[in-house]
Amino acid sequence: MEAYFDNSATTRVLDSVKDIVVRTMTEDYGNPAAKHRRGMEAEQYIRAARSEIAKTLKVLDKEILFTSGGSESNNLALIGGALANRRLGKHIISTGIEHPSVYRPLEYLAELGYEVTFLPVDGDGHISLAQLRDTVREDTVLVSVMYVNNEVGAVEPIEEISRVVREKNPRTIFHVDAIQAYGKFVIRPKKQGIDLLSVSGHKIHGPKGVGFLYIRDGVKIKPMIYGGGQQGDMRSGTENVPGVAGLGVAAKEMYTGHEEKVAFLTGLKDYMTDRLSELEGVVINSKKGSQSAPQIVSASFEGVRSEVLLHALEEKGIYVSSGSACSAHHPGISGTLKGIGLPPRLLDATVRFSFGMFNTREEIDYCIGTLKELLPVLRRYRRG
Repeated sequence: MEAYFDNSATTRVLDSVKDIVVRTMTEDYGNPAAKHRRGMEAEQYIRAARSEIAKTLKVLDKEILFTSGGSESNNLALIGGALANRRLGKHIISTGIEHPSVYRPLEYLAELGYEVTFLPVDGDGHISLAQLRDTVREDTVLVSVMYVNNEVGAVEPIEEISRVVREKNPRTIFHVDAIQAYGKFVIRPKKQGIDLLSVSGHKIHGPKGVGFLYIRDGVKIKPMIYGGGQQGDMRSGTENVPGVAGLGVAAKEMYTGHEEKVAFLTGLKDYMTDRLSELEGVVINSKKGSQSAPQIVSASFEGVRSEVLLHALEEKGIYVSSGSACSAHHPGISGTLKGIGLPPRLLDATVRFSFGMFNTREEIDYCIGTLKELLPVLRRYRRG
């Protein structure tokens, strides 16, 4: 039996996504910039996907900019947003539990002379609204907060954060990394006061290598890729028609019967949490129900190194994560786990289980049975 519990790293594409990707690669393969019929057919796929995605957010079609994925969306929002709005100030606020595709661009901006303040989080992974209010200044150009933490599933109070920022400085731009939230939450940028929103396709059963950035109409962004002037001069280069088409289909599917899909994922999360609680020496770092994201369970296994457990499970056909897949090239102790105050003995003993639409309770039962066999052996081996 195989159990893939690493859906926050990437997901298997839906059949409908696969079908449209194949069609746009083998039949409707024109360049959307071309003036002939093949080009116009390709351009129609781009327009249809943009329209479908805009509907899921209740925003304008023109506010959706396609990118190569979440990392590019975050980089463009932060670097492009900061550089285009320097006259507003050079102070940026973020949190201590952001994804590398947020804090690395912020490190780059710091090298350019920007001042970056990273707010700490409490044991549940939430920032303090009072501390945020005290931190926003007249020269705060940008605030960037992730919607859902990719390691423990903590959900930030986005609308409240926006309200605090707006009350203190109405000119400050608010960016949200929604890469783990889109598809799992009903997101309304206009209502929630979001100016920039980053999304990745392969987290919602869409293709890899494609995503989008929502840019509220009127917000200035400096492009990072120059060339042929595609997408209104905001991102030059021939559009990834198969990827964009697949992303549009995945977005539509995830928001069709959305409540049922979220209930399904939450059910898997809660069931896994209950089953893990049966095991000795296991600490659950994620909340049940609606208190955290519906697809993520973080658990620490006392006396077992996360990488050892990961590979032991892999040998049994069970796939989990010991952290963010995107930080694999920069290994080290998770800033998120330290940020929520996890005891030192558990920092290197934590794995993430993340669910998608193809998972089953039977897979969870198989995983728990395997853990019951493996944990005593791995702990004995470590003591020895």
